Amino acid sequence: MNILICFGTRPEAIKMAPICIELINRNIPYKLCVTAQHREMLDQVLAFFELVPDYDLDLMTPNQSLNELSARILNEVDEVLKRETFDLVLVHGDTTTSTMVALAAFHRGIKVGHVEAGLRTYNKQSPFPEELNRQLTGKIANFHFAPTQKSQQNLLNECVPASNILVTGNTVIDALHITLNKIKKGYTNIFIEELKDKINFSKKIILVTGHRRESFGKGFENICEALLVIANFKDIEIVYPVHLNPNVQDTVYKMLSGKDTIHLINPLDYPSFVWLMSKSALIISDSGGIQEEAPSLKVPVLVTRNTTERDEGIQSGFSFLVGTDTTKIVSKTIEVLNSLDELKLGNNPYGSGDATKKVINFIQNIEF
Repeated sequence: MNILICFGTRPEAIKMAPICIELINRNIPYKLCVTAQHREMLDQVLAFFELVPDYDLDLMTPNQSLNELSARILNEVDEVLKRETFDLVLVHGDTTTSTMVALAAFHRGIKVGHVEAGLRTYNKQSPFPEELNRQLTGKIANFHFAPTQKSQQNLLNECVPASNILVTGNTVIDALHITLNKIKKGYTNIFIEELKDKINFSKKIILVTGHRRESFGKGFENICEALLVIANFKDIEIVYPVHLNPNVQDTVYKMLSGKDTIHLINPLDYPSFVWLMSKSALIISDSGGIQEEAPSLKVPVLVTRNTTERDEGIQSGFSFLVGTDTTKIVSKTIEVLNSLDELKLGNNPYGSGDATKKVINFIQNIEF
């Protein structure tokens, strides 16, 4: 069995790293290909988990369109597939990399395994382009590793054979446990030490992130307006690692610079971000990964999207859908901060940290 694992963004790398590590621990050979859709942030994750790509396509260029990126991924991955014979290609989630790699594998008759399969909003514009990416990858994939029962049901409703679906939990929880264990054993770095010096952790920390394309422009302006109001609350500090996309940076720095209780910082590497999440009272974010990770840390999340394919967190009381409505963000922040002691947060609905083992056990029993 010859396996190719391919990803391109930081979130994919985080969620696929435990699979790579488990394959290494079991002495199962595989090759790792990265498209480097996120260059710097991807490299930080690879370094932390001590992963070295066999193929680094380095496809990141400034402000390239989705069509340009898609064409380049399809062409370059095809070159990789020409060089070696692979029995299985593993992709993750909903990125342009995942869909184009799956399509390239399909064109060459190679089976595809889809990690974090079955999430749906059924709204092609939200999230854009991720929702359609995920559906397209699901149509191509032979094997579907669904993180939750709801994801499994979505796939069954789309006529995917039950024998080709495995409910695993989410591998991001595996990555989180690996990272927290390293921190518990004394891991630190310059970013963590700088945060300790810069932020007053005796106050309630509100962590903010944002990167979704559908929020560019007015959406991010509304979020910033809400943060300006929240920044005046007593005994809170806002920490905002600002995404590198100019569509995010231009708005955020223009509107939020110079406010004493708002700390605009560069994007953090993964372990530093996990450490910061663990110190936060509340997270305001449009990130899917954060919606999955935060329940393990018992930190509530305000989701700045109009829809989410991660309803389990909302139903479990961990997450609250507020969109980019300024009033909703402010009012829900007040409500959650005032009820932190009363929130009854149970087990993480996205898993307990054994997703990777389930995925690899399944793969080892595939007949090629």
